[in-house]
Amino acid sequence: MNRVAIGRKFARVTTNAVVARPRLWRFFRRFMRRQFDALAPHWDEIRSPGHLAAYQRALAALPTPPARALDLGTGTGDGALAIAAMFPAARVVGADLAEGMLAQAREKLSTQTADRIRFERADAAQLPYADESFDLVAHANMIPFFDEVSRVLAPGGHVLFAFSVGPETPIYVPFERLRAELARRGFADFAEFEEGAATALLARKRPSP
Repeated sequence: MNRVAIGRKFARVTTNAVVARPRLWRFFRRFMRRQFDALAPHWDEIRSPGHLAAYQRALAALPTPPARALDLGTGTGDGALAIAAMFPAARVVGADLAEGMLAQAREKLSTQTADRIRFERADAAQLPYADESFDLVAHANMIPFFDEVSRVLAPGGHVLFAFSVGPETPIYVPFERLRAELARRGFADFAEFEEGAATALLARKRPSP
């Protein structure tokens, strides 16, 4: 079994374990960071075609443009760049645990995007952002940490989860589980999207009463 196949299996095991018990993340974090640092130089070559197709459809369905957006697990930055392209007035943060991925992402910045997008290292389980910092928190093939997402998302803002090849994505969480966890935290207005093999779920954080 080659390194990529082993990495995919490990990512699925990690996802299932951490979604069930978020405290387990501290045991997996170092290994996941090392894995993605090693994959970073080849990441854009090994991803599936159309990996952001459903992600982009969900972005297009947002009722209002976000002013502040966070792309969690940004990898080499394509999600953050897609947000910036669709919403030219938005300020976008692309956050990732792997510095190798972030180095690749920063190379994609242009003179037109460098003043609106920043890429920085952050652990999604303990985000270094203030409460209600963002109007959109997006994930593409990313393990969810629901409490942190809810904390940094402003009331009325949206969360997006996308998976590049649906249930076959190594890092994948069934929509039923996403809906249940989000509903417990006050999210509503769920919408699902499909584009080819890619899938996405969009939800809105209810404003405080």
